[in-house]
Amino acid sequence: MNKEKKNKLETLLKKVANTLNFEICNLNVQTNQNPILIKIIIKKTNGGDISLDDCVLFNTPASEEIENSNLLNCSYVLEISSQGVSDELTSERDFKTFKGFPVNVELNQKDSKIKFLNGLLYEKSKDYLAINIKGKIKKIPFNEVLKISLCKLED
Repeated sequence: MNKEKKNKLETLLKKVANTLNFEICNLNVQTNQNPILIKIIIKKTNGGDISLDDCVLFNTPASEEIENSNLLNCSYVLEISSQGVSDELTSERDFKTFKGFPVNVELNQKDSKIKFLNGLLYEKSKDYLAINIKGKIKKIPFNEVLKISLCKLED
């Protein structure tokens, strides 16, 4: 599939997604497969979670638009999915959901040395992140935090 056809396909599918309050995060057309595989990753425009029902809801109109467009004259498989769960905690919802879970905190110390701390997510405020490291609560100012990720806690 040439780039022009892929761009037309993406534009077409974005319109379908928009009418259903979805956004296309990624469109991957694998022409080396037989039949061709079209993988679409969607998310809700309001930031909510994508369910299996949402993928099914998008599948039918997306398939119909592909068929009606005549962009593909071969058989294909359409695969609709969500972004899944990221290991990185970014939203307030993430911090509430994963309270008590093991996290890896990447720090940027004032002396420019990057440091990592591992512990259980304890609390997040607007000014600091608190983690439980072996029973002791450590408060880390947010201006020192580069990244907070879920991890496996190891001794």
